[in-house]
Amino acid sequence: MSNIEEFPASSRRLTEFEALTAAAPSVLDAIPGAVYLCDQDGWLVRYNSEAAELWGQNPSVGDTRHRFCGSHALFLPDGTPLAHDVCPMAIAVFAGTSTRNAEVVMERPDGSRFTALVNIRALKDHDGRIQGAINCFQDISAHKELEETIKQKNDDLEDFFENSAIGLHIVGGDGIIQRANKAELALLGYTADEYVGRHIVEFHVDAPVIGDILHKLSCGEKLDRYPARLLAKDGSIKQVLITSNSRFEDGKFISTRCFTTDVTDLREAEMARRESDDRLAATYDAATIGIAEADQDGRLLRVNDALCRMLGRSREELLNMTFFDYTQEADRQEDGALYARQIAGEIDNYALRKRAMRPDGTTVYLDVYSSSVLDAAGGFRYGVRVLQDVTAAKLLADRIRESEQHLRDLLEALPAAVYTTDATGRITFFNNAAIEMSGRTPQIGDMWCVTWRLYNTDGTLLPHDQCPMAVALKENRAVRGAEAIAERPDGTRIPFIPYPTPLHDAEGRLIGAINMLVDITERKQAENRQRLLIDELNHRVKNTLATVQSLAGQTARHADSLEDFSDRFEARLLALSRAHDLLTRRHWEGAFLDALAGEVLSAMAGNAARQVEIDGPVVDLDSRTALSLTMVLNELATNAIKYGALSSQAGMLSLSWRLEEGSERHPKLILDWRERGGPPVAPPTRRGNGSRLMERCIERDLGGELDLAYEPLGVVCRMSFATGAGQV
Repeated sequence: MSNIEEFPASSRRLTEFEALTAAAPSVLDAIPGAVYLCDQDGWLVRYNSEAAELWGQNPSVGDTRHRFCGSHALFLPDGTPLAHDVCPMAIAVFAGTSTRNAEVVMERPDGSRFTALVNIRALKDHDGRIQGAINCFQDISAHKELEETIKQKNDDLEDFFENSAIGLHIVGGDGIIQRANKAELALLGYTADEYVGRHIVEFHVDAPVIGDILHKLSCGEKLDRYPARLLAKDGSIKQVLITSNSRFEDGKFISTRCFTTDVTDLREAEMARRESDDRLAATYDAATIGIAEADQDGRLLRVNDALCRMLGRSREELLNMTFFDYTQEADRQEDGALYARQIAGEIDNYALRKRAMRPDGTTVYLDVYSSSVLDAAGGFRYGVRVLQDVTAAKLLADRIRESEQHLRDLLEALPAAVYTTDATGRITFFNNAAIEMSGRTPQIGDMWCVTWRLYNTDGTLLPHDQCPMAVALKENRAVRGAEAIAERPDGTRIPFIPYPTPLHDAEGRLIGAINMLVDITERKQAENRQRLLIDELNHRVKNTLATVQSLAGQTARHADSLEDFSDRFEARLLALSRAHDLLTRRHWEGAFLDALAGEVLSAMAGNAARQVEIDGPVVDLDSRTALSLTMVLNELATNAIKYGALSSQAGMLSLSWRLEEGSERHPKLILDWRERGGPPVAPPTRRGNGSRLMERCIERDLGGELDLAYEPLGVVCRMSFATGAGQV
């Protein structure tokens, strides 16, 4: 609120600004609160002692350092710096705008700050022109701190209400729910809009109960854990305890504050316990299984008729025994150790199978389940032991287990992959051969097949739920004559023949299936090899005859005599034969370059084989390339034996090769033939049949390049061509 009032006009009609500046200093000091005046330019012209005290300094009037305010610095309430020339006083001086009850933070020269409540009014002359402004401000820091304290307490109370771990709601005197916290809403599953504003009676299951609650509270009685039932949004009933008191004003009932404790689980557990006790009593009397109660020493306190029949002893006889007395000696230690832990509270219960002795000397197998009955302090009172005679089941299980083990041993011994499934197709067993064939260890419970992936014989994907085993189970019939391809996780594929056969129980119901997978890889490979060999043989016979015809024609055209023709033709046929022998040993699947070169050069060099050096990486050649390269090496070796390095004991012949990057699919093979140490070499006067043959083999047949040079030190030949071979 403003402390500034309109000053009455003097008889001399002084303006407010003139009256204030003309008054004695004590006039401003008489005004309660800090007051200062600025002229029309914002310069500080008058202030009282309280203003100086709050500023922490006495600024000189007219000092150019103090304009609009005598404080050291100004800030907005949020701490943002506020320049003096845009503060409320500056706005009043320049715009004539008044400020009422605004908050500004002022800083003293020593750095301390306080919050000021400012009221500023522009002072105008009789013609309405602004002559200056007056600011009346006061320190409200203590008030702000009090406000903050109150706000914090309110926030704490609000947080306590909203985030309390227990349900809390406020009900007005008219029964309307005024507020509810999160725990209350979460307990019943309502939103605030669905709960608040409605009558509390709507949410109570029992009308007499809520009627009694409201009556007690309206009379000023306090409720302490009053039991009630509330209706949740999902239709369930919540068992709760209500603790509440009332608020009165002038004797009038205003509202109640209610804490709601959810005890639904506790009540349900209590009801379940009671029902369990009732059922246990009824079961004890009518049970067909043995039931006994025993003390800490194992002495029987109570037994039912079923246990008497089970052990072949009378009730009186058993009640004079401990359960250790009828237990076989080999099983007493385990039962005794577990029972001791149960008595000590280390375990709540335990189960075991043990052997008991009847008076006639026969053995009975018992499944024992032992639990504890505790007192109010949690101490052991007595043990309840439920016993079932499983002798027949044990003997049958032993026979079944032996039979199953025999069957498993038989299936494991089979060389073929075998597995079984249940009626739904889930795998229940597989042998080692199945692991080896599928290339992985299947999981019990996998569906339909042990394989990683399946394909039809035409290469299309075969979903597991459409495989022969799935068909056999779905159609309840054996499947024969089918073939499929299994893919391992490493990508290899195995062709196989499945023999899925459904299994049935004694009544003819489908209970599962057994499948044997016969690997026919070798048979398929043999069939493919035989087919390929036949095709290859036809192709090779034709190619060989064409090659022989070409060799005969070329040799005949350039032979000097019949004897020369015979020698050359025979040598070339022998070279072709060697290549055929090498390829035949590998079923015409190609030849390794080092083996091919050694075969040709060693056979031709004879005793001069030690003068031959062969070096290069392992390269696998296809059959076409191997044949062409054999003919070229034969021509070069023939020339070296007759005229070159191998015609002299001092000569040396080296053949080396390397692979370089070529096209995207095929690397480039480069071979270097070098002779040295033999007779001097001179270029031939005419181009011979051998050169033409080599060019045809490398350049035309293989699409490569051949560079033959007759260097003085020896023949040099470089061959290069793309090949599908790869370095091993």
